[in-house]
Amino acid sequence: MIRSLHIVVLLAMLSSSCALAQSDQFQAGREVGVVKSDLLREVSGIVASRQNPGVLWVHNDSGDAARVFAINTKGDLLGVCNIQGATLRDWEDIAIGPGPDPNQHYLYIGDIGDNQAKYPEITVYRVPEPKVSNAAFETVSIGPAEAIRLTYPGGPRDAETLLVDPLTRDIYVITKRELFSKVYRAGYPQSTTEPTRMEAVTILPWGFAVGGDVSPDGSRVIVRGMGNASMWVRPAGEPLWHAFSAKPSSLPLVAEPQGEAICFDREGLGYFTISEMTHPPLHYFAPAPPAHQD
Repeated sequence: MIRSLHIVVLLAMLSSSCALAQSDQFQAGREVGVVKSDLLREVSGIVASRQNPGVLWVHNDSGDAARVFAINTKGDLLGVCNIQGATLRDWEDIAIGPGPDPNQHYLYIGDIGDNQAKYPEITVYRVPEPKVSNAAFETVSIGPAEAIRLTYPGGPRDAETLLVDPLTRDIYVITKRELFSKVYRAGYPQSTTEPTRMEAVTILPWGFAVGGDVSPDGSRVIVRGMGNASMWVRPAGEPLWHAFSAKPSSLPLVAEPQGEAICFDREGLGYFTISEMTHPPLHYFAPAPPAHQD
């Protein structure tokens, strides 16, 4: 029954994806490296560092310690950051954006997975992004992290997509196990002492969302599904979730065994994807060259 449902969902997503206009803003994906470290066995989230050029932050799914890994854009492991004050139940996505200190970038780590939809709360950990070297460094501790506890209206959901609006500092969580993924918002400032009840703001035109990111300037949003990915453009001066009301563009992907993670590059020009597997390849989708004008 579960397998049949997955097939139906996948076919629905592929049908929806085929109906969308293919974006001409990106080139086909190419393998730029392989993550060789055995510490990274189930990468479920990826985001490009803002203050460390050439660095990507990744993390494992469930079953690991509360830590993030710095890799370079070839997949080489640079170092490990243990996060004080955090626990790992089912980390599914990572984002980066502003927070309480306007002069500081923050990592937001989404402990938002809930396969059986049984947990009354989910947690997003917020911790200042550390300054690290783009050469190998030893394991360090960062934090303590702030725990932002969130609840859904209508009860628990499973989710794997975490977004942070770089313009407003709002947090967005997008559900997974639905034919049309729902988008929930927790407006800034989010409490770090009491649970914050999110509001349902919109839905996607397809379901089973597994990862996403917002461009550094806040103008574009990408979300990945089980076999597809889409990009939306934010209307100028409007809330981020209004972007999902417009027709998205379909993004190119490379077939990956269990591809979940996706993020813009540091400049917001291209994007990376990576899969949950041992020694996964890192793929990059560069911006398309400018159209030739006669």
